[in-house]
Amino acid sequence: MSEVATSSAHGGPGAAGDEPRLSTVGNLVRLSRVDRFGAVYVLVAIVVLFSALAPDTFPTWDTAKSILNENATIAIIALALVVPLSTGVFDLSIGNVVALITVTVAWLVVEKHVGIGLALVIAVAMGVCVGAINALIVVGVGIDSFIATLGSGAVLQAVNLLISNEETVTSPHLNTELGKIATANVAGIQVPVLVAIAVALVLWWLLEHTVTGRRLYATGFNPEAARLAGVRTKRLRSMGLLVSAFVAGIAGIMVVARVGAGSPDVGPSYLLDAFAAAFLGATQIRNGRFNAWGTIIAVLVLGAGTNGLTQIGAAAWTLQMYTGVVLLAALALTRIERTQIRAGKATPHGGLTAGATDVPGEGGSGDGDTAVPAR
Repeated sequence: MSEVATSSAHGGPGAAGDEPRLSTVGNLVRLSRVDRFGAVYVLVAIVVLFSALAPDTFPTWDTAKSILNENATIAIIALALVVPLSTGVFDLSIGNVVALITVTVAWLVVEKHVGIGLALVIAVAMGVCVGAINALIVVGVGIDSFIATLGSGAVLQAVNLLISNEETVTSPHLNTELGKIATANVAGIQVPVLVAIAVALVLWWLLEHTVTGRRLYATGFNPEAARLAGVRTKRLRSMGLLVSAFVAGIAGIMVVARVGAGSPDVGPSYLLDAFAAAFLGATQIRNGRFNAWGTIIAVLVLGAGTNGLTQIGAAAWTLQMYTGVVLLAALALTRIERTQIRAGKATPHGGLTAGATDVPGEGGSGDGDTAVPAR
C-alpha cells in the first residue's frame, strides 16, 4: 500500500514517463518564444491563410510593398504613442494633432503662399505646442490623461474646422511639391516607411539603452515608487506627451505629402489602428512593456490582415471588426501579463525590479495623472 500510495503521490510510473514529454513540450514552447513573438506566428498564419485564399495576388512582392507603404503612417502614429503609454499616460488627441498638421500646412501653402519648408516647420511647432498644453493639463493641473486629451482633441477638431473653413484644402502645387516626399522610394519602399523605421530606431535606443528610458518605464509601472526613488516623474510624463506630439507632427507631414491636401477628418481615422498596434506591440518582444519593434510587428499584423480581407472581397465592416478584435485581444493580453507581473509570477523582459511592478491606475498614486484605465 505504501508503495502504491507513494507511487500515486508522485504520479506513478505512467506519470514519471510523462515528465520527459512535459519537459519536451515546455522546451518547445520556450524555444518557440510564443510568449514574446506570438504576433509573428499570427502574421505567418495570416500570410498562409490569404496565400491560400488569394494565391494569384496575395503572396507577391507587390502586396508586400503595398502593406508596408500603406501602413507606414499608422506605424509612425503608433510609435508616437509608445513613450506616453510607457509613462502611464494616454494621448487621445494624437489623431487631431495629425489633422492639425495637414490642415495648417495646406492652409499656409495654398491660402497664405508660405514656402513649403517654412509651413512644415510652423505646423510641427504648433503640434509641439499642443503637446505642451496637454502636459500642462495632465501633469500640471492633474486631470486624468484619458479625459484631458479627449477634451483637448475635441478642441483641436474645432480649430481644424475653423482653419480649413470645414473643407478639404488642396491645390495642384501642394500635391506636386509635397508629393515628392511620399512617392520617392528605394526598391519600391517609399520614404514614409523609411521614416517609420528611423523613428523606431530612435525610440528603441531611447527606451532600451538609456537611463531616461528605464526611468520612463519605472514611471509607468509605479509612479510613486519611482518618485520616491528620485525619478522626476512629472518631467518624464510631460516629455512623453511632447514626444507624442512631435512624432505625430512627422506623421502629419507624411499624410499631407501622400494625399496632397489638408483635411480635418483625416487624422482621427488613424486612432483605433494606432492604439491597437501600440497595445498589441506591448505583448511582443518586451512582454508587458510598450516598445518600438513590438509596435512595428503589430502594425504588420494589422496591415496584412486588412489587405488580405480586401483582396478576397470581404465586406468593409470586417476590416473594422478585425482591428477591434485585435485591440481587445491586445488589451486583455497586456492586462494578464501585468497582473502576473504584479503577482510575482513573471517579470517584464528587460528587467524592471520587483518594486516597480504595480500597474498604473490600479494602486499607483502617481503625481498628478493618477489613473490609466484598462491596463
